[in-house]
Amino acid sequence: MLFRTPFSVKPLALGLVCLLQLTLRNTPHAAELPSVGPKKGSLVICGGGTTTPILQRFLELAGGKDAPLVIIPTALGADASFATRLFKDLGATDITVLHTTDPKVANTDDFVEPLKSAKALWWGGGRQWRLVDAYQGTKVEKLAWEILERGGVIGGDSAGATIQGSYLSRGDTKNNQIMTGDHEVGFGYLKNTAIDQHQLARNRHFDMYAIKKKHPELLGIGLDERTAIIVQGDRFSVMGKGYVSIYDGTFWSREGTRLKVLPEKEALFYFLRPGDRYDLKNRRVIPINGR
Repeated sequence: MLFRTPFSVKPLALGLVCLLQLTLRNTPHAAELPSVGPKKGSLVICGGGTTTPILQRFLELAGGKDAPLVIIPTALGADASFATRLFKDLGATDITVLHTTDPKVANTDDFVEPLKSAKALWWGGGRQWRLVDAYQGTKVEKLAWEILERGGVIGGDSAGATIQGSYLSRGDTKNNQIMTGDHEVGFGYLKNTAIDQHQLARNRHFDMYAIKKKHPELLGIGLDERTAIIVQGDRFSVMGKGYVSIYDGTFWSREGTRLKVLPEKEALFYFLRPGDRYDLKNRRVIPINGR
C-alpha cells in the first residue's frame, strides 16, 4: 500500500503516516498479506527422516521421475550421496547436486545454470544458517522462487524444512538449541511462519514458545520425524507417520473443547495427524466430514 503525501504536510502528520505504513506492513492479518503459501507451485516440508511416500509425492508434484531435480546438501556439507541414492531408488533420472559455501559462487551464472530448468529443488538437513550464509540474496535464492513460479516444487527435511519459513528457528551458529539466534530470516516460502523439526522425537514441543514470546504474530509449525506438510496455495495437508503441532493461539480437538480445561492463550497448541488439513490464510483447521 502506498501513501501519497503533499509537500505541505507537517512533520508530525508525516510521522503519523509513516507509523501507519509500518503498522500495516507488520500486521499479520493486514490486507497486503492475505496469502501465506506460495501463489504457484508446491512445498513439501518434512520434519526429518523422510519416508518413501513423502519423496514419491515430491516427485509427483515435480512432474514425475524424469523431472529435473536439484539437491542442495550445504546445510550439512558437500555430501549429497544419501539423498541422491534415495531419489535414484525411486526412479529419478535427472539429478544435479549443487554446493558451495561462498555466496559469490552462488551468484555466478555457471553455478546456477541447473536451477534455470529445474522442476524440483530439495534442501538437505543439517544446520539451516549455513544455507542462509551461502545462498540468501544470491541468484540461487532468486531461481528457487522461479521454480515455484513455473509450477514446480521445493522440498526439504530438518534444516531444509525450517529454511522454508520466514522466521529461521534454531538459526544460531553456536548451537541448535537457541531458538532466536544470530540468524533469524529464512527463505520465506511460507510467509509469517516459524517452522521447527524433529519435534516429538526430541521433545521439542515447548521450544516454539521462545519464538512466540518475541513474535506472537507468527504461526508456529512443529513437524515430527517422518512427517510432512504438503503446501499448495494457502492450505496444507499432513502426510507421514507422526504429528504436526500448530501454534496459532487457539486450540482444536476432534472431541471439541467445551469440557476441556485449557491453559492461557499464550500456552495453547494442538496436534494434527496424517490426513488433516489446515487453512494457512485464516489459521484454522479445515473440517473433515463435518468435524
